[in-house]
Amino acid sequence: MRHFLLIILSLNFFTLTLSAVDATLKIEKDVEHRSRIALMDGSAKQNTRVFNMFLSDLKISGHFLPDSTHNKGDYDSNLILPGLKSQEYVLKYNMNQGSGTKLLVRLLKASDGTELFKKSYSIPGTAKMPFLIHKAVSDVNNVLKYPSISWLNRYVVYAVYTTPGRSEIRLADYTFNYKKTIIKGGLNLFPKWADAKQKSVYYTSYRELVPTLYKLNIYTGSKQKIASSEGMMVCSDVSKNGSKILLTMAPQGQADIYEMNLASRAKTRVTNFKGIDVNGRYLDDESRIAFISNRLGYANVFKEIHTLCSNFTGSL
Repeated sequence: MRHFLLIILSLNFFTLTLSAVDATLKIEKDVEHRSRIALMDGSAKQNTRVFNMFLSDLKISGHFLPDSTHNKGDYDSNLILPGLKSQEYVLKYNMNQGSGTKLLVRLLKASDGTELFKKSYSIPGTAKMPFLIHKAVSDVNNVLKYPSISWLNRYVVYAVYTTPGRSEIRLADYTFNYKKTIIKGGLNLFPKWADAKQKSVYYTSYRELVPTLYKLNIYTGSKQKIASSEGMMVCSDVSKNGSKILLTMAPQGQADIYEMNLASRAKTRVTNFKGIDVNGRYLDDESRIAFISNRLGYANVFKEIHTLCSNFTGSL
């Protein structure tokens, strides 16, 4: 249990540093210019939930100052209401949900009603409706040449305990308005995307005698057994080309970091400490790793000083 607790705590400690010292991370964001924008709902059936999702996406982008008023009006008209002339832009939308979902958006200049952008989006069904909104806001952001916010369009994968000793792995959009269970039955934990395109996910199953790592294609449902180990088995990072993964394993009772070559299935030990080393992450074009360790008596971030290959201490 202390291994699991340290992994969970490591998510809060994982700030990359050059050595094993406490560090303070200072985040600065350039907010020199954010566009004032108003939303106008031109849907036949106007929906507060849809409006709030548009509003949330615009706010979280960091590039807009959205008006929180739920304006309603004609989607097709270029007429800008007098009360919206103080804005820079007006984003009109028309959401239609039936057997499928269709979203129409138009971006207009608030000063004169000039159309800057127009696009339609559609998907079968209604469950993934939030992704249409995320894509529309991401596209508007790109039209105005702000830094990309394409992360809005990506899935989130996470594990949820359902009953004692049982859990599910689910997909969601970043707002959790869309949620779908992809793995259930038994205790399944530590999901990790296997590729940048988010087609497959690694996860650890505790249904067998020893913790076992699987790879699941979320579109086809095909599942592949990757590795197993006494004590624990967690995939913490994947190389850019997907050929190698970093594992946290504890075959002798103490957690260490290992690297696995997926083609040969060979595992190479990266750390060798009579304590707890967990949550390895690739750094510096994958020549080094950072990881969480209790070498100082409490969870802290360490970075390998030499190249990754020179730190190998043997193979299992």
